[in-house]
Amino acid sequence: MYIWPCAVVLAQYIWYHRSNLIGKTVLEIGAGVSLPGIVAAKCGAEVILSDSSELPHCLENCRQSCQMNDLPNIHITGLTWGQISPELLALPALDIILASDVFFEPEDFEDILTTVYYLVQRNPHVQLWTTYQVRSAECSLEALLYKWELQCIHIPLESFGADKEHLAESALPGRHTVEMMIISLAKNVL
Repeated sequence: MYIWPCAVVLAQYIWYHRSNLIGKTVLEIGAGVSLPGIVAAKCGAEVILSDSSELPHCLENCRQSCQMNDLPNIHITGLTWGQISPELLALPALDIILASDVFFEPEDFEDILTTVYYLVQRNPHVQLWTTYQVRSAECSLEALLYKWELQCIHIPLESFGADKEHLAESALPGRHTVEMMIISLAKNVL
């Protein structure tokens, strides 16, 4: 199992804000190895891990991470971005959505934001805490956020001690350019 640099940065943000997670309901989308969700659960959040229902090996990675971290009660579900499914409809009220490096392939951005928009409509005060690795200056996430009536706040990595080349005694994030944002429903929509 591989942990992406963005996951370590998001996990650092979660740890830095751990006192705000106690009792919160948190959904991690595109969880994979689930480092941010695992950290949120260890900080007292009620966590749901999700990855594509079309990629059972990713859901198995979620299960293995829970098992390795002695978290047998975390709910794991298959959610495919851009699709309204019974699993998506069955989600409880959410406080926070976590997403590390889901904004990887530009052709997936619309599907991701479709899913996020649906969840934000159901949970108007939910926040999406997301980290992504800058790979191209040609993709504008902010333009898509405007289209979907969402807004973002860029969080400086130094504000939570993630502006270093090595975090948590790992070689990650290394020299990758990682950004952190909090996305929510645009104020004019609330």
